[in-house]
Amino acid sequence: MWRLNKVRHQCGRQGDSLEALRLKRREQESALRQARRDRQLVSKRLLLIEDEEQPEDSMDTTPAEQDVVTLFQKLRHSGSEKETHLKALCKALRDPSAQLIFIKQENSLHLLVGLLTGSNAQFRLQALRCLHELSHSPHAAVAPACLPATPYLLTYLSGPSSKFTELCLYTLGNLIPDSEAVKDKLLAQGITPALVSCIENQRHHLGVVEAAAFTLSQLLQTKDASDKVVPTVLDSSVPSQLLSVLTPELNFGLAPAIECAWCLHYIICSTEDNKELLAQGALIKCSSLLVSLGGAVAEGNAEEGLELLVCPLLRCLGNLLSSCPVEDVSCQLCGSHLVVALCSFVQAYLHSQPALARETAWVLNNLTAFSDQFCSALLTLNLVPGLIQLLPFSQGINTMILRVLANIAHKKKEFCVQLVQLGLLSALCATLKMAEQEMVALSLDALSMLVVGSSLVAEEFVKQGGLSLLQAIQYNSEGVLRQKATHLLKKHFVSFQQ
Repeated sequence: MWRLNKVRHQCGRQGDSLEALRLKRREQESALRQARRDRQLVSKRLLLIEDEEQPEDSMDTTPAEQDVVTLFQKLRHSGSEKETHLKALCKALRDPSAQLIFIKQENSLHLLVGLLTGSNAQFRLQALRCLHELSHSPHAAVAPACLPATPYLLTYLSGPSSKFTELCLYTLGNLIPDSEAVKDKLLAQGITPALVSCIENQRHHLGVVEAAAFTLSQLLQTKDASDKVVPTVLDSSVPSQLLSVLTPELNFGLAPAIECAWCLHYIICSTEDNKELLAQGALIKCSSLLVSLGGAVAEGNAEEGLELLVCPLLRCLGNLLSSCPVEDVSCQLCGSHLVVALCSFVQAYLHSQPALARETAWVLNNLTAFSDQFCSALLTLNLVPGLIQLLPFSQGINTMILRVLANIAHKKKEFCVQLVQLGLLSALCATLKMAEQEMVALSLDALSMLVVGSSLVAEEFVKQGGLSLLQAIQYNSEGVLRQKATHLLKKHFVSFQQ
């Protein structure tokens, strides 16, 4: 019936204005994107310094800008207090205005690079922390200023210290979205194969995997990633490594899985047929993990931030469905367990994360458009009444749910009978009165399928007062709605009109 196209952050339906749908989808997805930004999973990541001593109360009110200039001058000269000065500089660089002052100092970045590449391990660490603070700057001028350090950051990715590697990765990841020049330079310097190698060789260090996946996701979001990044990633073992992190146990915590899931989402959206990922079991992996997470949500045992993993998994699943042959869908998914999990997400996030509830309904729509199995599961497991109750909700949730119900009606006549018995007709009487024209149009389509599926539906619809609703729609200002209502009245309700 309705099978929505592949989306990055949009979905489309045949017959609608593509540009209008894109605009609407971008507006609808802003809540989810904001949720990720709020948790610093997109854009920038600032690591806390675990071994940093807590500052004592002090009367020192020297501005950070002045500190930076003074500390820079001191660091230019060798001395026994260089490490102390570096630590102080790192703290001062947390002030955005101090960051601008620092990069304007002559040879300031070359000083940090010299310390980063020197023989003193403590100086290297403190110099890297200073660069990490700079990479988190809100000022666009800071990232290009850090370019002299990037070749060395890439080299250190193969170093022996996992903590040092993590810090290098997050610093690189922070620099990528700020500047096209930085991104192009990093690509030329070989950041993609470096990240691939890092994920392949550091699988036992989940912190490094998380950091590498974060940086890779930043790279995969750039506008030319499909040409310059994705082919290299697909030719490596990275997709299988990313999938291996998506396990139902999640013993390592959510963070690595979240980053890996977003990487897979961006890869899927940049690939035409996704044959490689499907062959590696991506559909099974995503659906299995969603089933596990759905069980946790239904039992009330969900971890905080779980929705940040559910979202990319839903997008991976929904977009992979558009690449998977219809005859293979059923055998690659978890059947009835999956629709139970999806319905759990819709109910759980309906009020707290409506955009995520809508995302889940979109996947349900794609599933029910594919095969009878998923439609039958919704009916057999008595999940349809819960879906019907969602039709009064707005924010795009009701339109997606109504498409799901229409998909069920479209499959079999006996499904139509069951939908009527479960109360869909009375719900349609309510949705036909809505001001939202899309909901009225979808309601007319669903009604048309129901009356075709069973000869008794028209009579029952009239008993519930539906005839006057169709007659009123004949005078609607929207021509398409008038045509649909007129067609229904002439073809199925003539005998009920005086």
